[in-house]
Amino acid sequence: MGHVLHADETTTRIGTTRRWLHVACTDFLTLLHLAPRSRAGADAGKVLPHYRGVLVHDSLSLYAGYNSCTHQLCGAHLIRELTAAEEDFPDQKWHQQIRWALAGLNAQALRVRSGQIDEITPDALLLHLTAFHHGITVGLSQHPRAEGRKQSTARNLLERLRDQAHAVLRFVDDPRQVPFTNNCGERALRPVKTQLKISGCHQSADGATAWLAVRSYLDSARKHGLSAFEAIHRAFTGNLWMPPIAQAT
Repeated sequence: MGHVLHADETTTRIGTTRRWLHVACTDFLTLLHLAPRSRAGADAGKVLPHYRGVLVHDSLSLYAGYNSCTHQLCGAHLIRELTAAEEDFPDQKWHQQIRWALAGLNAQALRVRSGQIDEITPDALLLHLTAFHHGITVGLSQHPRAEGRKQSTARNLLERLRDQAHAVLRFVDDPRQVPFTNNCGERALRPVKTQLKISGCHQSADGATAWLAVRSYLDSARKHGLSAFEAIHRAFTGNLWMPPIAQAT
């Protein structure tokens, strides 16, 4: 069974300073930490370096440097980018075709995961993969490269879909284990952002770091069926909860 890890990042504030909040999580464990929005910042969590499973993330370039693992780009992000491209270029069809292909493959993968079918059929694969690659080819022809390094948003999206097709479609190879989206990572960040909006920002990095350590502990415990009250009670009574399973890398 392959191991799947989700990585994501968002902004937070320490006093008047904007800081970056990183998460690395699985269905069983969550780790939140403060660090710059960089490869070194992601490394600071001490989870991603040398990780050898499947890493699910958005297309942020810092994740591309992790060569010990394989990658799955978040399909929800790609769908949103394709929808934005449709709004910018309503008379073109390539974005609709690629989006249809990705959504169709995800629907098939979900059927496999739920046990409705044993595998994505060759006919379904051929139909959707042909549409995916054809849509990219058409889009690239309608958005040729401009002189210089800076390219249009549409061109950058199309080149990413073409050059990283293996990472876009990783979920098709292993639909039982590899998800189409990075929802696990986004769910881990959402309560933290919500609480900060309600309670206000932290006043020191030390306070924020301690608070994120507690949040990581509580979210990990929640994934194993413990309530926040029970997890905190165990921590204060000398019976600290620890994950009951070993996590392979």
